[in-house]
Amino acid sequence: MNGANPQLDSIDWAILGVLQADASIPVHEVGDRVGLSSNACWRRIKRLEDAGVITGRVALVDPVKLGLATTVFVAIRTNRHDPEWIAAFSRGVAAVDEIVECHRMAGDVDYLLKLAVRDIAHYDRIYRKLIAAVPDLADVSSTFSMERMKATTALPRPS
Repeated sequence: MNGANPQLDSIDWAILGVLQADASIPVHEVGDRVGLSSNACWRRIKRLEDAGVITGRVALVDPVKLGLATTVFVAIRTNRHDPEWIAAFSRGVAAVDEIVECHRMAGDVDYLLKLAVRDIAHYDRIYRKLIAAVPDLADVSSTFSMERMKATTALPRPS
């Protein structure tokens, strides 16, 4: 497997499907589900990790049960795109734990943030912190999620 574009076969995809559904399943059970011995399955999982296909194993946590029931999407536009500004923006985003995703975008929006917060007042404190940390934001537009209709961390097999 090459790290840039690994060639995955149907067994690799089956292993990824099992692990994306529940990474706590023991290797022997993953092997049983995909038709491999424990050792062969472990070697494939290790190869997927070494190739950077599997980047980590985490526990998924329900944000509502942690009191972070409000999801906010923040669209940011800026007129600055120089390396110094990008570095300051990156540091500002990294310093805010409530920002759970940050994407550099194409189109009218430069950056899109996803935040997990308790409520609007909590978001307002984060907003003020971000504005203070990152200069020269041309526009910050927030949208609040009313209902999460689908959420998954599992990636589909490309067709």
